[in-house]
Order: sequence, then structure tokens, then C-alpha cells
Amino acid sequence: MILPIVAYGDAVLRKVAKDIDKEYPKFQELLENMWETMYNANGVGLAAPQIGLPIRMFLVDTTPFSDDEDLSKEEREALNGFKKVFINAKIELEEGDEWAFNEGCLSIPDIREDVKRKGTITISYLDADFKEQRDTYDGLLARVIQHEYDHIEGILFTDKLSSLKKRLLKARLKNIAQGKIRVDYRMRFPEMKKAR
Repeated sequence: MILPIVAYGDAVLRKVAKDIDKEYPKFQELLENMWETMYNANGVGLAAPQIGLPIRMFLVDTTPFSDDEDLSKEEREALNGFKKVFINAKIELEEGDEWAFNEGCLSIPDIREDVKRKGTITISYLDADFKEQRDTYDGLLARVIQHEYDHIEGILFTDKLSSLKKRLLKARLKNIAQGKIRVDYRMRFPEMKKAR
């Protein structure tokens, strides 16, 4: 089932998400719904807070990036078919030089900005079978994982922009929060609180 994606401005996107265990209700159904929702919106990642659940779970499928001719053959091969579920993830290490890449987010449609992130990460997590994993990723794989990981920490990519960029985007972000935007996938917009 395709679920609505929560839009910028909803409080769930600002919560630090909670760990879950294999007894989480209807886990398999949730997982299937998240994959379907992500693919329907043409995303490469989706975190549970983006569908309104403050739990530490996100999924990634970087296959669409494997067609990018600007990437090396090795990078394209690493991205092709990379499909994973991350549960109760914890980034243990971020290292290497920071590099900028143009990021977007399904919860913040029609806004893309260059964001700087470290090039390599080491992350521990549970996979879809709740088995413990610990892996190191770099390049675009690391970046997509960092972006989704931020969601379970209550952080959005716009938080990483300069004060000037944030001011320039303020009106557009407000429009998203108020539902004054057209998207080709299901979204849930927060009810705007009246100005105090």
C-alpha cells in the first residue's frame, strides 16, 4: 500500500526516533509498504519518520544512480542493485574530506541544494531479519545513508545549509508546510498552527 509522505513542517520529522525490535507490529507489512511508497515517489531512500512513524528504520535503493555517466564505472557498479534496510542504525564514524552534492528530499519536494558531508561512514544496524551488521560505505552510498540516517535523528538536509540559504528558502518551505505545492505522489501536510 502506498502511504502518504509527511511534508516539511510536521513535528514527526523533528523527533529523534526510537529503537524497535522484531516484535514490532506488522513489521513485514510496514516494510513492504515503505518500499512501495519510496518507489512510487521515485526516491532512493525513505525513513520511517517520513511516513509518520518515529522509529529508527530506513531503507535505501541506490540503483537509479547507477545510470549516472558522471560517475566512475566502480561507483556505478557499487550503486547498482544496492538495496538495504537499516534498523536501529548508529553511525559510529564519519571520516574523510567533506564534499558537496546536490540533495533533495521526498518530504521537501522541489527544493534541491548542495550539502557537504564526510566521504566515508561506518554504521552498525540490524538488517531486515534483525541480524546485527556493521559496514563501511563511501561516496554516494555513504551520502544516501547519511541523509536517511539524519531523518531518524530529527535532522533535515535544509538544516545543514548556510543561514543565508535558509533565509532564501523560508517562503518556499512555508508553502510546502501549508500544502501549497504540487507533487505527483501522496503527501500529508501538517496543519499550520496559527501565528502567536
